This record gives sequence, C-alpha cells and structure tokens, in this order.
Amino acid sequence: KRQPQVETRRIYDTVDYTGYEVYMRVEGVFAYGILLVPKGVKPGERRPLVVAQHGLEGRPQDLIDPPDAKAAQTYGRFAARLAERGFVVYAPQNPYLHGDNFRVIQRKANPLGLTLYSFIVAQHKKSLDWLETLPMVDPERIGFYGLSYGGRTAMMVPPVEPRYKVVICSGNFNEWTWKIASNEVPFSYLWTQETEMFDFNLANTFGHYELVAMMGGRPFMVERGHSDGV
Repeated sequence: KRQPQVETRRIYDTVDYTGYEVYMRVEGVFAYGILLVPKGVKPGERRPLVVAQHGLEGRPQDLIDPPDAKAAQTYGRFAARLAERGFVVYAPQNPYLHGDNFRVIQRKANPLGLTLYSFIVAQHKKSLDWLETLPMVDPERIGFYGLSYGGRTAMMVPPVEPRYKVVICSGNFNEWTWKIASNEVPFSYLWTQETEMFDFNLANTFGHYELVAMMGGRPFMVERGHSDGV
C-alpha cells in the first residue's frame, strides 16, 4: 500500500491537545483535515482514534474552535471535547460546501456512474492509510462520528471502509426512500435545495437499513435530536 504524501502544520496548542492541519493528495484531488493529539501520550502508547465529521457547509474548525454561535450550538465542540477526554481525533473536510458548487461536481459525476461520495470514500481511505501509521493511533480502534451531512457520511463510507470499527450517525438516519421521495411530509427532500440527494435507482437498491446491514455487525448507533428533520 503506497502511503500518501502528507503536509502538516501546527495550528492549536492547548492544555489538553495539540492540533495540526493536514493536507494530502488523493488521485487528482486532495484531502484536508485537522488532527488533534492529546497531550500526555506516553512513548509506545496507542490511543483510539475518532474521525469527527462536520455537516453541510461545515468546516473542521467548527467542531474544535467554533467561529460563531451557530457552529458552537450545532456541534458543541465535540471534536475538541473528545481530544480533551484522551482520544486522538481527526476532523476531515468533506466537499459539500460553497453553495451549489459541490452540486455541480455531483452532476458531472453522475453520467460516469459516480456520486460525490465516490470522491469522499477515496479521501477517507487515503486519510486512514496515513492515520493508522501514526505511532499514537491504535489501528484496531478507529471510530466514526458524523452529524447531519456528516451523519450521511456515516451511512455511505463505513459500509465500504471496514477500518471504521464503530459508527455513530447523528441527525441523518431515516427511512430513506420516504425521506427523499414523499410529498406528504414536511421534512422530505422534495421541499429543500439538496438536489444532490437523489441517486439513480436508490429506492430499489439500498436504504439506510441495508447500508447498516452491510457494516457487517460492527457497533452502530443512531443519534437523533428533537429538532432534526428525520
């Protein structure tokens, strides 16, 4: 397995952890994220790693040092709080941001039999190739926690990435065909701007139940808030 070429720089230095920006090339695109390493890791010690995924129009910084009250309320600094509890944390940047720009990528990918998650899966795989080599990471204890569109990532990536040993889907798990196709419920995607949600022949292939079943018996948790549109 060829290891990615990685560039890093330190951007956080708190009482509890050190944070690094991470950049790597991935098959014509790139992967970016922020790695938080708890302080006090002893030589030779390996800690569990949690991959913490933001939602629509989010950035990794929203999960660590929120720039505004909305991000603070939405994410509750959950990546930073995990690092403060002693977990190694990686917060990747997913490409669903900048308005309709990423939806153009989806539209261009569809005629090729691809979706936006074709690129996201490649980014996660390449990131894990590097993360599991870090001396403080236990490659047998890697978990995924995603909120909203990050919860969608929790449904789409772990079924084809077995290195995620435990998965938490927050604010996304649904009866998916109903969620995207019903015109009788107010939280259907028929009434929103997310045109990229409609994957060809989805209703005849995989709903959320089937995607969880594909995770092969790994621990899986659904987290739902009363204000979530699920």
